[in-house]
Amino acid sequence: MSLIKVRKKLLNIETVYHEGGPVASVPLKMGSLAIVLDNPYAGRYVEDLSPFVEATTELAMSVVPELIEALGGADKIQAYGKGAIVGLNGELEHGAIWHISGGYPMRKHLPQAKSIVPSSKVVATAGTRLQIPLHHLEAAYVRSHFSTVEVGTIDGPRPNELLYAFVMATGGRVHERLGGLRVDEIKVGDGQR
Repeated sequence: MSLIKVRKKLLNIETVYHEGGPVASVPLKMGSLAIVLDNPYAGRYVEDLSPFVEATTELAMSVVPELIEALGGADKIQAYGKGAIVGLNGELEHGAIWHISGGYPMRKHLPQAKSIVPSSKVVATAGTRLQIPLHHLEAAYVRSHFSTVEVGTIDGPRPNELLYAFVMATGGRVHERLGGLRVDEIKVGDGQR
């Protein structure tokens, strides 16, 4: 019997033209793909979480391409992140599962990715909105790409559910101008600089 029981999937794409300043020559696209699914461990302590890690990794591998395609393809993606909202009958560790099963599939489908995938997670009620951090996928210190994407749904996660999400962007902040390491200065190849 499969551990994966998806109730719904949410795909959201936003296009940012400006933030009060000049209109961007190339609009920024930011997207999220969230999955609301049953938490097979809700309400009880289970020592070995590895079966669910494996099952959710397979799920993530199958849905990551949908978000990448919605944003124009892997060559357009410059920033990424992941997050989890655990329903009240779960524990924070059930959200931490997504560190493995959410991060690896994004890096697998984005061959240029070298930096760690930033994340956030909470245990909360249905309707909670989660701010998921973004940073550049080749070098974490590219300051222009530090941003967030908000995810959530009014009816989830229910107490025995989880919401797992991916976020990606096609560039940095529209009006970024605070300096730091620039995209064209990435050279070390260590995922940081």
